[in-house]
Amino acid sequence: CAAWVLAALAAAPLDESEANAVRPYVDLGGVKLVPRADLNIRLEVEEASKRVVAVGLDYAGSTLQVQPFAAPRSSGLWHEIREQIIEQINKQGGTIRPANGPFGPELVAEIPVAGGAPRAARFIGVDGPRWFLRGVIGGAATGDMDAAAQVEDLFRSIVVVRGGSPMPPRDLIPLRMPASPGAGA
Repeated sequence: CAAWVLAALAAAPLDESEANAVRPYVDLGGVKLVPRADLNIRLEVEEASKRVVAVGLDYAGSTLQVQPFAAPRSSGLWHEIREQIIEQINKQGGTIRPANGPFGPELVAEIPVAGGAPRAARFIGVDGPRWFLRGVIGGAATGDMDAAAQVEDLFRSIVVVRGGSPMPPRDLIPLRMPASPGAGA
């Protein structure tokens, strides 16, 4: 069992303490991304507060939305968040089922869309040291194995930057626009 846990952790997003310091990253505050060809990064901003609340990644004909959250030292959040997602999708009239994926338990959903066909989505999550990273996969990676492998590799390469400041569990770890190239420190 311990070997499986270690293998699973090695295949998951990284904590900043595990990241390769010499590798170039796009620094978005709570997450860092390895730049790659054909990756389009969108920051999702809450209108009222103008705060960045999620990072949207377009890659391999798919979308991956990620959000890093503070978590308690003693336990992870993914178990209870999965239950909340199931409840929310059911309330919307969608269908959802648990599955086992490359990062452990995940949820596969069909989400109703007003005036259109339901949208397929995969909800994935990883509990790290004092953080939780949630991902929502849409597009080709919900059904095409090659696209799924590429998006899973993208998720796996994300570095979560929790920081040392105290934060209540479930608070969004702050995200920000990347610094302009050549800008002063």
